[in-house]
Amino acid sequence: MATLKFLSIFIIYFAIALGFVNSQGLEVGFYKKTCPNVEKIVKKAVVDYVSIAPTLAAPLLRMHFHDCFVRGCDGSVLLNSTKSNQAEKDAIANLSLRGFQVIDAAKFALEKQCPGVVSCADVLALVARDAVSLINGPTWQVPLGRRDGRVSILSEATTNLPTPFDNFTTLKTRFGSLGLSVKDLVVLSGGHTLGVSHCFSFGSRMYNFTGKGDMDPNMDQKYIAQLKTKCKPNDVTTTVEMDPGSFKTFDTDYYTLVSKRRGLFVSDATLLTDKQTKAYVLAQLSSSGSTFFEDFGVSMVNMGKIGVLTDKKGEIRKKCAFIN
Repeated sequence: MATLKFLSIFIIYFAIALGFVNSQGLEVGFYKKTCPNVEKIVKKAVVDYVSIAPTLAAPLLRMHFHDCFVRGCDGSVLLNSTKSNQAEKDAIANLSLRGFQVIDAAKFALEKQCPGVVSCADVLALVARDAVSLINGPTWQVPLGRRDGRVSILSEATTNLPTPFDNFTTLKTRFGSLGLSVKDLVVLSGGHTLGVSHCFSFGSRMYNFTGKGDMDPNMDQKYIAQLKTKCKPNDVTTTVEMDPGSFKTFDTDYYTLVSKRRGLFVSDATLLTDKQTKAYVLAQLSSSGSTFFEDFGVSMVNMGKIGVLTDKKGEIRKKCAFIN
């Protein structure tokens, strides 16, 4: 297994590190002249926090995902609300995000060494990568050059973010509208190998799936029985591991759970309803080895291109929670 992970990481570097430049102006090594130690500085901040609290990795990964799906990867999820406007950070889907102190620590260190150079959006992309790699996940080269947006609106997060209740058609439409493929969809869903979820995100599958007090027939009934011992009807406070037994470790167990109809969410179960995504799920169980690690790096790079601001658009925030 260690050999496979090593090979996965090598493949990611080989595939992405060959001077990758995308059509939107992002490039690996973007700060090589203006802030050459950017990646070392960011990684130190991540190590300082995640090595002590590994559970931060999941919300840091989600933070980048949630940022990119609303207005693109522009750091808008990091902005605080103002008196006249509620920001993305305050949307229900974002209330469980944690780790903003990691972003702030990295940004503070960068401002000391190369002030006004590195965007918060780029810091977030690097932090997500480093958080995953620190908990036995893959690593990948992150194309940089994003600039920060000046707008963050709660209602846009509510409207644009994928939900745990989405079926395949809805997910395909959401991802496709942002330039992501069906493969990106099933690969990025694998991020559910990390973290926990509140019971209300999947409670209807146990207690009231069609509004008639029934259970979701697409979920393993024995697993539902186990979950019911933890989640009572209308429970809004209890959390459950999304990948029981290894929710602090990045691995392929998520796909094993989905194949056994033990994914927590409707959005997990729906991966078995499409021929392409089902084939991918089952392929990750193959004795010949999973491709998930290298695929995840590629899909994260793809996601990181969504709606980026480059050149003179946006700004470089001095503090990530506030526009300049």
